[in-house]
Amino acid sequence: VVACVDDPVGALSVVQAVGDAAVTGRLWLVTRGAVPVPGDRGCTPDRAAVWGLGRVAGLERPRSWGGLVDLPADPGDRDLTLLADILARGEEDQVVVTGDGALVPRLVRASSREAREWKPRGTVLVTGGTGALGGHVARWLAAEGPCRLVLTSRQGPAAPGAGELAAELTDLGAEVEIIACDVTDREALRTVLAEHSPDAVVHTAGAGILTDLDHCTAEQFAEATDAKLLGAAHLDELLGDRKLDAFVLFSSIAGVWGSSGQGAYAAANAYLDA
Repeated sequence: VVACVDDPVGALSVVQAVGDAAVTGRLWLVTRGAVPVPGDRGCTPDRAAVWGLGRVAGLERPRSWGGLVDLPADPGDRDLTLLADILARGEEDQVVVTGDGALVPRLVRASSREAREWKPRGTVLVTGGTGALGGHVARWLAAEGPCRLVLTSRQGPAAPGAGELAAELTDLGAEVEIIACDVTDREALRTVLAEHSPDAVVHTAGAGILTDLDHCTAEQFAEATDAKLLGAAHLDELLGDRKLDAFVLFSSIAGVWGSSGQGAYAAANAYLDA
């Protein structure tokens, strides 16, 4: 079974439909322009999210999973011929077709890079700031240098431990404001950014929901992806023309090689990586 999909919701529907129909063949998801190739092209984040979900499908359904193939945005006859060969051989479960042939993933030792130090200054916005990860980031920021921290979360000051966190950060020398703001609400986020113009942004907001793809509802999928995915998209749209010291998105290794039971979470993190 070969399905061409452009977004993770469509991919989830295909995975579930194939399972419900008890199809005996293997499922391949085909995307276009979902995987960046260094020096060659960019990618579409929505389509990259399909790969995060697909990697989890391969873990949850190893016997019925074929793999993922990414084609150029406008594939030609040669690309389609190569696609047919990849499907027929079935030797690799993740393949990117390029104008020069095909690429497959391999784990290699990272090349060393020159370390760069960043000292926070001015106003730093931390989304999901009252959560475990956001709180950890906020403590690091407060300890690194004098700055004003604006921490957003859905519950804001009413979030468990928010008061204690604010007091701890104040003791470290930071000026702190905790605001109730759902980053999936573009207009609410716009208001926060207008009232608290940031010099840097750290996006840690997200929700982890453990459920296998067969039983993941559309509502659960949205709950697990929207804070990370829509939050990042809204921040990018609203701050795209503003000069920032840093724009940091916290993703997860789940988007790179999957994690059983976390298909939606992996999709959201693959989106952030893209």
